[in-house]
Amino acid sequence: MRPATVVGAILRALLSALMRDPFAPREPRDVLEIDWPLFGELCRGLALKIARDYEPELVLGVAKAGVVPGAVVASMLRRDFAAMSITRRTKLDRPTLIAGPPASVRGRRVLIVDETCDSGDTLKVALAAVRRLAPAEVRTAVSIRTGAYAPHFHALQTASFIILPWDREVVIDGELRVRPEYAERLAQLGHEEDGEEEDRDEGGRPGR
Repeated sequence: MRPATVVGAILRALLSALMRDPFAPREPRDVLEIDWPLFGELCRGLALKIARDYEPELVLGVAKAGVVPGAVVASMLRRDFAAMSITRRTKLDRPTLIAGPPASVRGRRVLIVDETCDSGDTLKVALAAVRRLAPAEVRTAVSIRTGAYAPHFHALQTASFIILPWDREVVIDGELRVRPEYAERLAQLGHEEDGEEEDRDEGGRPGR
């Protein structure tokens, strides 16, 4: 093979690697478990990023999970806090607005906070709902960016599957158990000891 041909092949390979979407779906994705201390650090980092570039008058958390970082960030920024609710039955469904933002967003600088964003579908619904009430300005923030959609602010960027500390265990049949979606992902990656098969005491509760 001629040297020029070799160089050309190398350049094409490098260009292909540079253009590859770092958030393109990968199976299986690794898992990143967020514990409470790390969650606190993410909130502190996010609050600092926001404070350096934006002065919201109202922080709006997207329920359910976005209310947790939203309330913490609002407290750190010493700003008013409110919530709106958006949900979807399955990942294939489009997000649905359940409870809209309060009328108090009108004429104010608003910051919408969610826990993660991937496709950005939820934040797009939230933005549309807020803009209908004519705020002075609205920006978005998330603790963890996991996809191609770029909010105005994020604390951490990763393509990993995220396990959150507040819903790692949920109540099923009167017992605390690993959330089924988390248990399924952990099992796919060979971490059954972290999923439904973890040690349990005589009452069926997770071992401590």
